[in-house]
Amino acid sequence: MDVFLRPLIEELNELWENGIDTRDASNDRKVFKMRAALLWTVNDFPPRSSLSGWSGQGYKACPTCNENTPSMRVIGKTAYFGHRRFLPSTHRWRSNLDFDGRTDRKRPPRRFSSVDIMDQLRRVKTTIPGKHPNYGGVKRKRSDDELNWRKKSIFYELTYWAEIELKHNLDVMHIEKNICDSLLGTLMGDPHKSKDTDNARRDLQNLGIRSELHLYEDGNKLMKPAAEYTFSEANRRKFCRFVRSVKFPDGFAANLWKNVAQNDSRIVELKSHDFHVIMQRLLPVGCRSLVNKTISSTIIELSFFDIMIHLVLHLPEEAILGGPVFMRWMYPFERFNRPDRNDDGIHRTRRLFVFESQCKPMGKQSQVYVEKNMRDRAEFYILNNSPEIETYLNQHKQELQLRGCLNPDKAHRNEFADWFFEKIYAMNRVHAPEVTHELLSLASKSNIFVSSYPACIVNGVRFVTHARDVRLKTQNSGVSVPGTENEMFYGQLQEILEFSYLNDFSIVLFKCKWFRCDSRCMVTENNITSINITSESYKDDQFILASQAQQVFYVEDPSRGPN
Repeated sequence: MDVFLRPLIEELNELWENGIDTRDASNDRKVFKMRAALLWTVNDFPPRSSLSGWSGQGYKACPTCNENTPSMRVIGKTAYFGHRRFLPSTHRWRSNLDFDGRTDRKRPPRRFSSVDIMDQLRRVKTTIPGKHPNYGGVKRKRSDDELNWRKKSIFYELTYWAEIELKHNLDVMHIEKNICDSLLGTLMGDPHKSKDTDNARRDLQNLGIRSELHLYEDGNKLMKPAAEYTFSEANRRKFCRFVRSVKFPDGFAANLWKNVAQNDSRIVELKSHDFHVIMQRLLPVGCRSLVNKTISSTIIELSFFDIMIHLVLHLPEEAILGGPVFMRWMYPFERFNRPDRNDDGIHRTRRLFVFESQCKPMGKQSQVYVEKNMRDRAEFYILNNSPEIETYLNQHKQELQLRGCLNPDKAHRNEFADWFFEKIYAMNRVHAPEVTHELLSLASKSNIFVSSYPACIVNGVRFVTHARDVRLKTQNSGVSVPGTENEMFYGQLQEILEFSYLNDFSIVLFKCKWFRCDSRCMVTENNITSINITSESYKDDQFILASQAQQVFYVEDPSRGPN
């Protein structure tokens, strides 16, 4: 590895110490010294061992816990356990006896500073790797002083490398993939990927814990009791059918129905991003009706504590040191290194916010007549969501109050558009400077015919009307919009309408079917929002600006019924 990295290290030292003459792109005549430094590396765990020099195997496999890695030998492998020590000393789980019948008062492993690491590296001997004749044709065994260090990394030849706190990022993408693979394999009872093996059951017996899971003999057969953290055959098929039924927004994820076996018995050939979607989106919803509420704690009790499970404990610390994870994982290189299929290509700058509500139309355009009542509601929504005319909105409300109007809100909704039209045209006749082409177009109202589209792209997101969406393998009709008090409203996109104004200005509105979002029809539990989609609300207030829409997708909640 160091042989291939040698040219890179030499160039990095040159860039840091001497810099390189670089021409300023904004000023061709200006030349400056550009210097660069290596901030960190992002790796899956095995290549991290090659780059850092710390072996990722054995009792001290964790590079962060270092010599204090909590581990023990079980049948056929090394297990990493004792994770309750990372909790606060007063946490209730420290006193819980459910895990192994004992409390855990141990302190977490201490943090090793850059000085400590350099002291350890001074004790590492420079040796010839591999099975060399000098060592009798076998690999040289490390001494106790060397801990798990195999070598001193070539990156330490960079003058600043020893002082960097976060040198090698644990790649969250691969960790999440490995954990989800183990978790899904265990839940599904996959004989090739499940961690609930016969040896794991024997480990429980050797440790004297979880007697209800111990193997036992029934005549000449060795029996394995069913565990509450694995699906029954019926539930396994239910979960597969649930995954098969999910439709994702375009570009959000792959169509997972292709990964479900024909007999609904297993899920196969998943990629890293598929595991990400299952772990983050589907597993919390799909499992709720198939396992009991203690499944989260039950997962902790499983015996698949390999190093990947242990590494999760150090991800929050790396987030504190390195910042948001989207800059420190492999998805930008492995998934998104391709042209954006949902680029709308619209970058218009308008003075009025509502005229920036544009889209890239898709599908056949049709001209439709909008009845006056609906057009009046749409135009009032546009005016009421134009922050630039807030002064006129308030002025009209004050006039209604001075008139002693019995229902000022209704009168404001019904009369403001005409009042605003007369106000702006009166100001335009005297050449008031604040009356711009955009403001005059907005006051003039829209054409009675509007353009309708079956689909569009807004802000890099594809939206499709629900009538067309039901015929597709993807789901792009789910919408949400935040309210004035940070509450969320959820619905389905019914129509995409483009309203035309004077001077070639236009505004794209979404007409939506909104679901009731009160406590009787919407429940949020464990960050999962369940909505009764048979209950409709806000039938007189269906419009939103296309630029305001946020996309959501809906899946059936097995724990609450088909609706």
